[in-house]
Amino acid sequence: MKTTQRICAWLVVLFFTVGLGGFLYAPLIDLFKALVPYHLLLMLVLMIISQPGKKEHFWLFFLLIYMAGFMIELIGTRTGLVFGRYHYGSTLGIKLVGTPLMIGVNWILVIYSAGMLLSALRIRNFYLFLLIGASLVTLLDYLIEPVAIQFDYWSWDSAVIPMQNYVVWFVFSALLLGLFYKMDFRKQNVAAATLFIMQFVFFLVLRVLG
Repeated sequence: MKTTQRICAWLVVLFFTVGLGGFLYAPLIDLFKALVPYHLLLMLVLMIISQPGKKEHFWLFFLLIYMAGFMIELIGTRTGLVFGRYHYGSTLGIKLVGTPLMIGVNWILVIYSAGMLLSALRIRNFYLFLLIGASLVTLLDYLIEPVAIQFDYWSWDSAVIPMQNYVVWFVFSALLLGLFYKMDFRKQNVAAATLFIMQFVFFLVLRVLG
């Protein structure tokens, strides 16, 4: 399984690196925007392949995160009462009631990879796990926001991204990371830890150079 995880980790690095090149090279941007949903699905498959001992709780965790992530985004887009008023563009693919089906997958990838990174760092205290994890996830969203707007992932009705968005990201990610911490499946996956780091690198570079 360690060999499988290493292979999956290198594939994560490879696909993010290629994707970064595509988003930085203007003639390829439209092509790579169209590939975003497939990239998310590929990352999901790599996370499943690299997870050791796929117990029932692992699958339940993925299902719960998908449902929670999709529902909060659905409520958010329909009411504007959660993150603020925003709407999705075309980059994340097929939508249900204005909310991309892939957004639930994105929440799985973010929370699962963040949890695995914290586990790799041997952060055992529950409250410290939530504090550091939610802070990292919220910082990731801070990096994502201007990139997402630029490449039509989503856009805000206001000129300034509301602080409410970051507060909700922190609280909601802490709740989901609490679920990760408590559920009974193996928390050792170097490919997932690599995924979180590569998401950081990807959006940081695009924020600076894009």
